Amino acid sequence: MKKYNETLKNLRADLEPKRSQKEVGEKCGITQRKLSFIESGKTEPNLDDLRALCRFYNVSADYILGLPDLPYPKR
Repeated sequence: MKKYNETLKNLRADLEPKRSQKEVGEKCGITQRKLSFIESGKTEPNLDDLRALCRFYNVSADYILGLPDLPYPKR
């Protein structure tokens, strides 16, 4: 399972045109330093950061967190 930090790095790397951590952070209200720490796994995003990143990348929090797309757990 991918970790959230790898997913965030990949999402930013896949942007066209390419965006720096500073550019993404400015759009999301996150400092470049904090985004760097999140992408490296040194810190976890808080809910506001996660919400902003989901909106920026147009993905769900489940996708970033690597959770399955199932509405209910398998029994």
